[in-house]
Amino acid sequence: MGYPSDLKDSQWELIKDHFKFGNYGNRAVYNKRDLVNAVFYLTKTGCQWRQLPNDLPPWKAVDTFYRRMKKKGIWEKIMQDLVKKSRVQAGRKQDPTYALIDSQSVKTTNKAEARGIDGGKKGKGP
Repeated sequence: MGYPSDLKDSQWELIKDHFKFGNYGNRAVYNKRDLVNAVFYLTKTGCQWRQLPNDLPPWKAVDTFYRRMKKKGIWEKIMQDLVKKSRVQAGRKQDPTYALIDSQSVKTTNKAEARGIDGGKKGKGP
């Protein structure tokens, strides 16, 4: 049984190498793709960890997997690689050459701290 949040084969091909950590034998109990699909199911549906459907790996295994990958920075690396790939596909350089930051100016007065209305008092402040 699949879920709308499950990775397609082509999507898995893009990120699967991020989940290989050397030659430690086959100690893994759960398939990495199943664990990633479970994490995506959680983020898409917003369900509680303990409410994962029974056809996904147990919540504790998914939680441990997610936290280990977060600590190693794997999720961030995946996002960076996907952004680079999408930039190249759009005909742009893989790394941006500059960034724009939008900011908003707010005018204040120097005496702003001493003014205002205190809800507990019957009048204006000093």
